[in-house]
Amino acid sequence: MLHLDLDAFFASVEQRDKPSLRGKPVVVGGLGQRGVVATASYEARIFGVRSAMPTHEARRRCPHAAFLAGRFGAYHAASRQVMEVLRRLSPLVEPLSLDEAFVDLRTATEVVDFSRPGLELLIKKLKDEVRATTGGLTGSVGVASSKFVAKVATELAKPNGWSVVAAGQELELLRPLKVGVIPGVGPVTQEKLRRIGIHTVADLQSSAFDELTQVIGKTQAQALVDLAYARDDRPVEPDRETKSISVEDTFETDLVARDELATILLRDARQVASRLRAAGLFAHTVSIKVRLHDFSTLTRSRTLLSATDRADVIGSVATSLLSGVDATGGVRLLGVGVAGLTDVLQDDLFAADHSIEGPATEDVAADHLSPEEERVRPGWPAGVDVEHDQYGSGWVWGSGLSRVTVRFETRDTPPGPVRTFASDDPALHRVEPH
Repeated sequence: MLHLDLDAFFASVEQRDKPSLRGKPVVVGGLGQRGVVATASYEARIFGVRSAMPTHEARRRCPHAAFLAGRFGAYHAASRQVMEVLRRLSPLVEPLSLDEAFVDLRTATEVVDFSRPGLELLIKKLKDEVRATTGGLTGSVGVASSKFVAKVATELAKPNGWSVVAAGQELELLRPLKVGVIPGVGPVTQEKLRRIGIHTVADLQSSAFDELTQVIGKTQAQALVDLAYARDDRPVEPDRETKSISVEDTFETDLVARDELATILLRDARQVASRLRAAGLFAHTVSIKVRLHDFSTLTRSRTLLSATDRADVIGSVATSLLSGVDATGGVRLLGVGVAGLTDVLQDDLFAADHSIEGPATEDVAADHLSPEEERVRPGWPAGVDVEHDQYGSGWVWGSGLSRVTVRFETRDTPPGPVRTFASDDPALHRVEPH
């Protein structure tokens, strides 16, 4: 089993496409007062910036970083390139998110030498092909006998590294690691385990199963013990069915009050989040469904830069989407849904890094707007691609006070000049990356 995870993916794409940011701290995520970091470059991580950190805290720790909104089109394009490289290696590829996937090497299109030197050569060729195909993106690779151990091996090899865990060496690798390395062991579960003296995988291996069951329940206890002993026979699933989870309410009388509708959305978001957690899943997309008084039905959705199972994130994105719907005539039905489901939290296997205190808002979506929203809320968030009729291609350096500052450069040019325009300059246009 091979696992590939692109290094600091969103930030690396931005550095690739913006020559002036190469080698410098870059933070991608929500730019508002209550925004959340989606990904930080390794230059920013030196200062303690990490995924899921509030953006205001990231600015405090690394004020000289470039803070950029997400360009989902660019990330999708790079992801497609990488997945095509993996599918040339084997038809059995299971994408977990835009920037990582499992590959079953047993079905490789060419004969694989499973000796250590043979696997090292395969990994080197794969990493070189990813770099060449994507224009410079790097990834870390782990190879092991199971999905779980391969992913752990990748995490330990970051950034831009590789690791091969030979059969029989899995327990030696896992024993010294913190128990949070196991999927499903988030901050709450970690605290429960800490209270009974379990801090590492070795502690979990030597724990009394009955005591463990009393603390976290039999089902979860068995799942954790199995993984602690590297018992993981999950196959690569290249064509997993697209799933969604939703909750809807139909009202006897049409509702008009915004506060009441928002309260219902937040309640439904909690139910959706509960079902996600029960299924061990995370969602990339949040949507709402609104049936108006005249029986017309509207849907709105937003894709997040990082998958979530958090009720506050789902609820705040849902209420933000509702704010763009004219419901003055009354609402007959209201629902919240999530899609783009994955069983792996995108940015980091170590679950503690994904828990933050305090509410989140739509900024967690990193200002990625649907075309409908973009027509209603045009703007110049930092990092988006632009074209000027006279000066050519560039990207938004910053905006405010009816001005927008653009750095004119592309991935194929040297660092370019900076110019400022009126925000309504007819010669300046936003463009979608491709």
